[in-house]
Amino acid sequence: MKWFLDVLRGMVIGLANVIPGVSGGTMMVSMGIYDKLIYSINHLFKRFKECFRILLPYLVGMVLAILLGSFALKAAFSSYPLPTNALFIGLILGSLPLILQQMKGEKIGWQGILIFILFFALVVWLKAIEKENTAAVQLNIGTILILFVLGCICSAAMVIPGVSGSMILKTLGYYEPVVTVAIPGLVKGLTGGDWSAVLQNAGLLIPFGLGIVAGIFGIAKFIEIMMKKWKGRTYCAILGMVVASPVVILMDTSIYAGFNAVICIVSVIALAAGGLIAWKLGGDPETKAA
Repeated sequence: MKWFLDVLRGMVIGLANVIPGVSGGTMMVSMGIYDKLIYSINHLFKRFKECFRILLPYLVGMVLAILLGSFALKAAFSSYPLPTNALFIGLILGSLPLILQQMKGEKIGWQGILIFILFFALVVWLKAIEKENTAAVQLNIGTILILFVLGCICSAAMVIPGVSGSMILKTLGYYEPVVTVAIPGLVKGLTGGDWSAVLQNAGLLIPFGLGIVAGIFGIAKFIEIMMKKWKGRTYCAILGMVVASPVVILMDTSIYAGFNAVICIVSVIALAAGGLIAWKLGGDPETKAA
């Protein structure tokens, strides 16, 4: 049962990573597994069996969610943008008690308050400067290098709570080519036996994936060091970015299309459901009991 729940947690993280404005790192925090995953990533090669066993169900869930989410989420956000976003806002808000629990007893001071404000403002500013554009992507050496670097950048955003890797991709014009074209194109190519499509889309996704792997190990080590030296103030930064996440989502005016009383009621229900899911998936039972 725990393995299955961890797969579900991985699916939530995976879905968050393909949604512009929603952070996979925020979802890790919301479910009380952030420290555990950072530790497992950093000690994967030293304690391979132990850490791989911890990471495997999350990876399975993330891969499933990214493959399915590239299809399903596009339809959900297109047809029901506000309720779908409300679900993720509920997940984010449901994480706040867990974050505050982690900060209990830690030294914060006025520096912590300032850090909270600065990181809150940073996330909102990143959304404010977001631009809608789509880059022309052709499979060549230049594109492969760009995708690798983008993978490194987005992996940092995936791990850091409140910062959306998909939002960065969207700002730089690579969201459509990577998330809504290459991923579905690879799946369709594999299921339909179209090997030219498989090679084309895999050629785009492999360097991007390698960049993600490289970036995750780098940023995870940095976060572990920060947690050891300045845990309270690091969590102030995390809290600022997490609190900013719902604001960033609600700043997107496109989610209010077709707003009416029914949509409002459904969105409130989705918001409550997100909070409930965050609580149910919020870490191990023994952690809650403590």
